[in-house]
Amino acid sequence: MASHMFSSKNKDKHKELHERLDRYMALKGLRSTGQRRLVTEVFFKTGGHQSIEDLLSKVRHKDPKVGYATVYRTLKLLVESGIAAEHHFGDGFTRYEITDHETHHDHLICTRCGTIVEFEEPSIELLQDEVAKRHGFNITSHKHELYGQCSDCNRTKPNAVV
Repeated sequence: MASHMFSSKNKDKHKELHERLDRYMALKGLRSTGQRRLVTEVFFKTGGHQSIEDLLSKVRHKDPKVGYATVYRTLKLLVESGIAAEHHFGDGFTRYEITDHETHHDHLICTRCGTIVEFEEPSIELLQDEVAKRHGFNITSHKHELYGQCSDCNRTKPNAVV
């Protein structure tokens, strides 16, 4: 997903995320370092589904001294605090995105180019609830990932086997 415009709404959201992280770190007795703050700021501003390598590259444009371990530990902290979610889309990379507890989305993943499209479909959500109810099942969470080829890849090589 493309970088988000940095609007006042995003500034408020980023401030809220930083405050949540500060509270979590205080609770755990962790200190905030300049490099950790830089990693979180770049992560929050970039949005989308970032691998450690993606984020490290963006962070190093601002501070070449930031190491892989710092980015890894910061993302792990964001996941532990509930601020970020970890995804495995079958491409060998762990990807991270900001957790939004107010909305839910699912993913379309291109198996050729790796494009990830977020979508919301109320009829799918309703059907999941109906199926769970029919089976007496209480859903506590779910993830819905659809794999295939995006429109760009279909134009260049339709039905290519990956």
